[in-house]
Amino acid sequence: MGTMKELYESECKPQLQEKFGYSNKHEIPKIEKIVLNMGLGEAVQNPKIVEKAANELTLIAGQKAVVTRARKSIATFKLREGMPIGARVTLRREKMYDFLSKLINIALPRVRDFRGISPKGFDGNGNFSMGIQEHIIFPEVDYDKIDKIRGLNISFVTDAKTDEEGRTLLKMLGMPFKEHKKSTDQ
Repeated sequence: MGTMKELYESECKPQLQEKFGYSNKHEIPKIEKIVLNMGLGEAVQNPKIVEKAANELTLIAGQKAVVTRARKSIATFKLREGMPIGARVTLRREKMYDFLSKLINIALPRVRDFRGISPKGFDGNGNFSMGIQEHIIFPEVDYDKIDKIRGLNISFVTDAKTDEEGRTLLKMLGMPFKEHKKSTDQ
């Protein structure tokens, strides 16, 4: 089995060029980066939670997580500027394709009652965001060593111009989107 990057180069690029009629090979959409973000509201009371979450995110991504800090003080949340409130990782190039392969082939099939990803997470410019409720679906996370099950957001940043181009790109790479049911009972 080849890598996700080889799949993109050999199969996806020619199919995308044919489907959308690109005249230049640089017009063909590609994934620029994947951003994993874990927001931790409970970190206001217990700052040590951020370190644990950052370590788990580092295991999942295979790249060191950065602690995100509050930009503004918000009195109702007892939040002060500069307090740690989450962790983030930005993946590019090979690590990005490795993570995408792991997400599609290993992690998503481990989700209970998985019926596909909702295609409603597109932003109008071909970028896609999704949430995962349990970070324990990734094989690197040892269920016995975690203190709490956390969720995380995953954003796929593409250079596609439309949602249709972005959706087609991700679908060709193996992203299991739910099919739209055109029914009147919605």
